[in-house]
Amino acid sequence: MRQAITGVVLAGGEGRRMGGADKGLQPFAGRALTAVVLERLRPQVDRLVISANRNLDAYRAFGCPVITDTTPGHAGPLAGLQAAFAGTDTPLLLSAPCDSPCLPPDLAHRLLAALQAGAGGLAVPRSGGRVHRAFCLARRELAPCLDAFLAAGGRRLGAWHAEVQAIEVDFDDLPAAFDNINTLAELASGAATTPPLPAGEAA
Repeated sequence: MRQAITGVVLAGGEGRRMGGADKGLQPFAGRALTAVVLERLRPQVDRLVISANRNLDAYRAFGCPVITDTTPGHAGPLAGLQAAFAGTDTPLLLSAPCDSPCLPPDLAHRLLAALQAGAGGLAVPRSGGRVHRAFCLARRELAPCLDAFLAAGGRRLGAWHAEVQAIEVDFDDLPAAFDNINTLAELASGAATTPPLPAGEAA
């Protein structure tokens, strides 16, 4: 029987490259970026939460629990993952950044298959020679390790992934699935729509 997965949408950043705008609330194809990412994650997981640090009522309006960082100082995506570990109880967490609206519809399935086949506790996607570290499927057993890493001042995803020996999973067949939107100009010039979800997987 498959272990339960909580999906966490990481929307707690400062939006520096968007002039301080709250990235997860910016419109994309007629909806907020966070809403699009939630739609693509929902068929893949058992429950959803949002990691955010401002405009909390706006994020609660998406109908999911909202968690905030416990590590101070805008510690980045790892702080969002830490808060998700603390605020949920499923054996597995699947993280996805709010600025990647085309994420694969089989992301959880493929990362979980890699975890089950290997000995590691964390799997991340790789495509085009690049590892997309803000996306990961992590076992709950890694929570104490992450707490210690952050308490020691660690912030870089790559450094923590190296510490826990993350498994890299090939997604070369979906080269654009992990494209992210960093600026308002990219948002304005981006695709008008996201790829459709496969039949039977729509939210």
